[in-house]
Amino acid sequence: MKKGNVYEFYIEKTEFPGTGIANLDGVKVAIKGAVTGQKVNAKVTRKKKDKAKANLIEVIENPDYAIEPKCPVFGICGGCTHQFIEYEKQLEFKKQQVLELFEKAGVEYEKFSGIQGSPEEYGYRNKMEFTFGDFEKDGELTLGMHAKGRKFSIVTVDECKIVDEDFNIILKTVLDYFREKKLPHYRIMRHEGFLRNLVVRKGKNTEEILINIVTTSQLDFDFSEILDILKNLQYKGEVKGIIHTTNDSLSDVVQADKIDVLYGRDYIIEELLGLKFKISPFSFFQTNSKGAEKLYSIVKEFIGDSSSKVVFDLYCGTGTIGQIVAPEAKKVVGIELIEEAVEAANENAKLNNLTNCNFKAGDVAEVITTLKDKPDVIILDPPRPGVHPKALDYVLKFDAKDLIYVSCNPKTLVEDLKVLVEGGYTVEEVRVMDMFPQTGHVETVVKLKRKHS
Repeated sequence: MKKGNVYEFYIEKTEFPGTGIANLDGVKVAIKGAVTGQKVNAKVTRKKKDKAKANLIEVIENPDYAIEPKCPVFGICGGCTHQFIEYEKQLEFKKQQVLELFEKAGVEYEKFSGIQGSPEEYGYRNKMEFTFGDFEKDGELTLGMHAKGRKFSIVTVDECKIVDEDFNIILKTVLDYFREKKLPHYRIMRHEGFLRNLVVRKGKNTEEILINIVTTSQLDFDFSEILDILKNLQYKGEVKGIIHTTNDSLSDVVQADKIDVLYGRDYIIEELLGLKFKISPFSFFQTNSKGAEKLYSIVKEFIGDSSSKVVFDLYCGTGTIGQIVAPEAKKVVGIELIEEAVEAANENAKLNNLTNCNFKAGDVAEVITTLKDKPDVIILDPPRPGVHPKALDYVLKFDAKDLIYVSCNPKTLVEDLKVLVEGGYTVEEVRVMDMFPQTGHVETVVKLKRKHS
């Protein structure tokens, strides 16, 4: 087997996150996007003595459980990977992948309480970041997602199935308008162009919509015409705000150098489990609102009676988890790196008349050293890289009776759990929650208890 060559592989099993595993000439080959039972052609991109990575080029033969995907650009778009698999089968694969990670890491648990599916298999997302570009070099303007295996190609996704029809209406309208205007999209290698992204947020429970057009500052453009068009479309929901974000970052990331409110306000309100949450353009919020209600209900169940408990909510984002447990808790202290998210968290606490919440901005590993309260429960909900080792050390020093770890990456979860177990905790219960149907990703919630409690 040589790097750069294309080979035929049979996928023997799938590992998290949705990576097919094949064996060829005694070498374990990882192929992202491939699933158990497929025959595929893939190009070897990395090769070591006993393992390799390969990029999927084409599926030669699908397994007998394959179904017809709903999306017309499935397989071209780099977003969904599992639409050709029945949802129950997707859940089965995800459960197996998480359990295998626990087994490989040697993390023991008292109880595994299964996997819960998302209330919605399609149309579940409350936020999408679409990118302006072209599918073929110097071709017609496109707006959508990065194409699979083509770094600089953007495929239009105006019939996307993981969002509702309002998203697709907005995308079609914006794309048609800017095609007519013949404005240049931003080319990341040249650092030239104007159109960068369209970001749409919609409250699944409130139907409130926020439209964000992201451009560079390289052109002076009058948005009044597209503003009037977007305001007068027929939506299922209601547009509460249209904003223009200026982003001159050299990297391919949606960020704000400047935000101009073109219409209405720069946020939407979403409701979860009877509480209201203000979501601003760049604050983190779970992308599956209905799924988040189930996820946070698991957290509440794992905490149990919290009437006299002080709860720390680390990596709290806009404070959703902390506020959902706050009505029954003595006090909630949240920490989050992004200042805008913390401002929103404190605003949300006021919005929900919660006087026992205090959210602080800063690096969790640093702010945690300044806290005076002693927690009874610590909720950890870190980003994909997991909990910073310094923060994990302080979590152990707090010696809280209960820890609830909410993870979007079971690979880093099991590594952190090993540290926590060595530090005096036992893993009581593990439950998987699927927040991302049609993809290989999943959330895992773990309850830990101090051994000498």
